[in-house]
Amino acid sequence: MSTEHPPPAAPSAPLPAAPLSAAPSALRLEPVTPSNIDAALELKVRPDQERFVSPVVKSLAEAYAYGDTAWPRLVYDGDRPVGFVMAFFDITFYPDRPGDLPRSGLWRLNIAAGTQGRGYGRFAVEQVAAEIRRRGGSRVTVTYVPGEDGPEPFYARLGFRPTGELSGDQTVAELDLS
Repeated sequence: MSTEHPPPAAPSAPLPAAPLSAAPSALRLEPVTPSNIDAALELKVRPDQERFVSPVVKSLAEAYAYGDTAWPRLVYDGDRPVGFVMAFFDITFYPDRPGDLPRSGLWRLNIAAGTQGRGYGRFAVEQVAAEIRRRGGSRVTVTYVPGEDGPEPFYARLGFRPTGELSGDQTVAELDLS
């Protein structure tokens, strides 16, 4: 479940409220640091999902290369890392198009095999949305590889709506935060 790269708008509903499987107080995002990088690198999605999302190691390389706009975080349930999320901030997809405003959103979302279906992905998306709001943004953008068993239903349940745009071979969807 994720986006492959920052995508190059349609109104959407806000994230619907739903209880998380884990106690919300136990969930948190933490920056990737020297003390937890090995745990980050060990996170793997299910084998059938690997065609939809790049591994964490690629995300961390991209975060290094795009340090001004990348926001990589580990998702923790208590002391256990259960996922990885990376946001991007203020990227103009089409600088040559007049009126193309900068976007912020989900660049990558990897929830570890064996921990999916417990609300961790929803929590990560909610935290990215909160960070975008904190920075003054009013929409969350995501791109995803379309296909059977892909992440589209997950994002649709959270209120993301396709914009009709493509970023490479990926569908662009947005969530209105206003």
